[in-house]
Amino acid sequence: MKGIVIAGTYSGAGKTTVTLGLMAALTARGYSVAPFKVGPDFIDPGHHKQVTGRASRNLDGWMLSQAYNQKAFARHAAEADFAVVEGVMGLYDGYDGRSEAGSTAQMAKWLGLPVILVVGARAMARSAAALVQGFEGFDDELSFAGVCFNHLGSDRHLSYLKDAMDGHVHMPVLGGLMRDEAIVIPERHLGLVTREDHDLSEENRGRLAALVEKQLDLEALLQGLPDLDLQGNLSTPRIARRRNTVRIGVARDAAFCFYYADNLEMLEAAGAQLVFFSPLTDKRLPEGVDGLYFGGGYPELHAGALAGNRSLRQEIRQLSKMNMPIYGECGGFMYLCREMGDTDGNTFSMTGCLPLATRMLGRLKALGYREVTQSMATVLGPAGQVMRGHEFHYSTTVGEAVDLPGVYRMTDRAGMDKAADGFVVNQTLGSYIHLHFGSCPQAAMHFVNACGRWAAEKKQP
Repeated sequence: MKGIVIAGTYSGAGKTTVTLGLMAALTARGYSVAPFKVGPDFIDPGHHKQVTGRASRNLDGWMLSQAYNQKAFARHAAEADFAVVEGVMGLYDGYDGRSEAGSTAQMAKWLGLPVILVVGARAMARSAAALVQGFEGFDDELSFAGVCFNHLGSDRHLSYLKDAMDGHVHMPVLGGLMRDEAIVIPERHLGLVTREDHDLSEENRGRLAALVEKQLDLEALLQGLPDLDLQGNLSTPRIARRRNTVRIGVARDAAFCFYYADNLEMLEAAGAQLVFFSPLTDKRLPEGVDGLYFGGGYPELHAGALAGNRSLRQEIRQLSKMNMPIYGECGGFMYLCREMGDTDGNTFSMTGCLPLATRMLGRLKALGYREVTQSMATVLGPAGQVMRGHEFHYSTTVGEAVDLPGVYRMTDRAGMDKAADGFVVNQTLGSYIHLHFGSCPQAAMHFVNACGRWAAEKKQP
């Protein structure tokens, strides 16, 4: 099999368009494509899945170890003909300006993959050659499969750029994509619009594939890619999957759609049967669930519908009072609180499992990696357990202070203390932090075990 990393010169260079286009073109040719995303992103992986039909896996140089990234990549890439990895930010952008830590470049080297450099060339001419030359020579250990220009105005514009590259850069020019508003995915406050709200229809996927076939030298790219040897990272056997012992309800709809694929897989491996439901439209929870998992998303865009589904809210609150294990993060945490407020002063009733209120702000409240140490036992594990995740939200907790101290002691990626997070009532745990269970695989097992204990106690006379 073969693989490639797609990275931009900066975050807005258009790497997602090129990534989806390449995935669509390869899929249209009949190849199976394993998609990956560098960084703690949920939105791009959703679009990847829509194009390839396969769950996109997150790779991350801070939340996850080098070995975990390499083994996860090998395990899922081995099931396909091609692996396509979309980078994060610009190619060399990482935690700081001193090292490659956390960058797409670091991940490309960990995986042994060449890079397609995407250059947003709107209003650029000969200066593009200096830019590409600088990226090419910045790290001698990185290999490039070629450069792709984006946001081009015409074929003449591309010809001009090709002439500028001649004699100044070694990587081949694969071509460029013309400006086309029809293939642009709109954005909102947390990034691109999710696949739940922006359907990449079969027609649009075909349009993307046709653009790549017409405007990029796909044959030259594929012929130049080396075959990958994944055997070294496939030698470790998979974690043995336990027999299903519990049923966990997972909220999944337009309001709650941010889940790491590995988190769900780890819960299943630990013995959970996952049953998906919609807090927007389902009036009752699925039958026989022993625990609930609420991921992040955009509950603020659906606050009225969530509040209006009173029967489900009441059922969830009653189960929380009955000590059912319930876990919610970010948007899911907001839903587990008493109420949610918007920027216009309107408030909407939520489940009330946690005696907190949240309110949307007109600005970013928090963004960054977090290391969490539990100060007490929760449904995810014992006191002292360390997990890693990411925080990104425009809301905050508001209202009167309550006697509900945070159970997470937190630091950022630099080791600086952050405000306590993580709130527990009964066996309901809510937090703004999106945890990746790959940073602490025991967390999934602890949650499944907690659900199993609750199910057993429920059955006792």
